Amino acid sequence: MINYRNYINLVVFVIIVMLSFNINVNPFKTNDEAVFSQLPVLNTEEDPLYIEIQEKAASYNEEPKDAYIDPVWKKTPGRNGRQVDVEASYIRMKKDGNFNENLLVYKQIKPKVSLDDLEAAPIYRGHPEKQMVSFLINVSWGTEHVPEILNILKDHKVKATFFLEGKWAKDNVDYVKMILEQGHTIGNHAYNHPDMARLNRTEIMNQIKDTNDVINAITGGTPKWFAPPSGSFSEEVVLVADELQMDTILWTVDTVDWKNPAVNVMINRVMGKIHPGATILMHPTTSIVKGLPSLITEIKEKDYKIGTIDKLLSETR
Repeated sequence: MINYRNYINLVVFVIIVMLSFNINVNPFKTNDEAVFSQLPVLNTEEDPLYIEIQEKAASYNEEPKDAYIDPVWKKTPGRNGRQVDVEASYIRMKKDGNFNENLLVYKQIKPKVSLDDLEAAPIYRGHPEKQMVSFLINVSWGTEHVPEILNILKDHKVKATFFLEGKWAKDNVDYVKMILEQGHTIGNHAYNHPDMARLNRTEIMNQIKDTNDVINAITGGTPKWFAPPSGSFSEEVVLVADELQMDTILWTVDTVDWKNPAVNVMINRVMGKIHPGATILMHPTTSIVKGLPSLITEIKEKDYKIGTIDKLLSETR
């Protein structure tokens, strides 16, 4: 009798639960989510704002630009195109309900031809439409100014590219580590500062490889970039570097800091020649220590970003 009553009670309980169950309410949702899930679904593509973004998108889109060999500036990186992300832009603008070009979201579109697809050639600059410049700091003598320059770069949140002579790196391991630890790019500046244009193929190979070996032993990485001392190079130098999967880097703007110019003279020289994609040559000299803070400030005031050679030559906008 007791088992029969328990069975009846169970059946009644199940019937009550079924009658009271609301299929539209999920007990695992918060109150806001439950309410939102019961609202009518809007057709986004019929929203006038969404349609407006779609219609205007084409005027903001830009085609990617392939890397190319310039007759003067030689190997030149490409630049990503951009395409309006209509859905993401709509989400950002929906709150105010009005079109605002400052809230547009873009997807970057890679070009078909990259630097690595081009034949061996020197590189002087980044893409001429890229609002970025790069400091190339060639180091082959002295140590007294390196820490000061690193502190200035750190204070101004700037990353540079240090091209290190192999012999200097071997004699100054702690400084090499310091440069790496602060997030700067390290490049190859030959082993003992020869005139690379006068060397034969074997000598060129040894100068670059020996320096790579030293830097690799200290940092665990092999440089991708080679800067010939004094900018002296031959076609053979470029070809050998290319065989070692390295690009030969020159410059477009020279501080001429080795002549110990007055700070204002050096800054005026640089600012008078600066341009999108510029590579700015300098050394660890007294002039750079004195003038670098002001130079960085003036460059930034011209709305240029300052990045390593890696970032300057990348296709990223």
